[in-house]
Amino acid sequence: MELSQIIPHIEALVFASEKPLTSLEIVELINNAFGFMEERITLDQVESCVEGIREKYQSEFYPFEVRESGGGWQFLTKKDFHKTLAQLNGERFLKRLSTAALETLAIIAYKQPITKGEIESIRGVNSDYSIQKLLEKELIIISGRNENMPGKPLIYVTSKNFMDYFGINSADDLPKIREVLAEQMIEPTIVNPEHFTEEEPAKEDALLAVDSNGDLIINAEEVEVIITEITEESPDSADNDEDNSNSETDEPNNNTDDEESDADNETPKV
Repeated sequence: MELSQIIPHIEALVFASEKPLTSLEIVELINNAFGFMEERITLDQVESCVEGIREKYQSEFYPFEVRESGGGWQFLTKKDFHKTLAQLNGERFLKRLSTAALETLAIIAYKQPITKGEIESIRGVNSDYSIQKLLEKELIIISGRNENMPGKPLIYVTSKNFMDYFGINSADDLPKIREVLAEQMIEPTIVNPEHFTEEEPAKEDALLAVDSNGDLIINAEEVEVIITEITEESPDSADNDEDNSNSETDEPNNNTDDEESDADNETPKV
């Protein structure tokens, strides 16, 4: 059978089904419907047809699309028409889960399979009423009992209705907790070990030092620099010393001249 002949049958099955249909279920249903055919359709043919159907209904001309949700293929209205559909089923859309029920459902979704005792240990309060409401809404189911725990408590997991309601195919498609709380989380400051180490001040080499044997060690480079500076300053200091010595030698002569002049001016006593 050609793909163009298979596509209408797939569309009719997905449209009329009350539950999501997997590709394998579609293969089985079509082969059962045309049991007299010599060539039975294969899974690859169905998947190729489904891909073509998806591309067809992605056009803006159609208000609905074919999506894989709840573990299978469904016809779903596009989100652009949510407000219009809310007018048709307003009371149904307005019904929401309580905060306690949402907390319980989130714990089951991320920790499944899980027992009631484990749920209550996380929440810190009794969860009988919340679990009962979730069972009534068929968002969770009882998958069995934990044989390894005392009393063999019941084990709860999410249902296909839960996946269908949230538009996912398995629990692995749930958003990661880090992604959900990304805006509320504060990133830690990255601290490097270098931030806690004080930089040691540069050590100045001493001019003189003593080694382990007690011998004197002289820094030759520093001593050479100092000697050079002293040598450059020595001519000026020598000139200053000569000027000072000359002025000192001139002073006694001036004193003697003054004394002689005083002696000449002195009148003799009779």
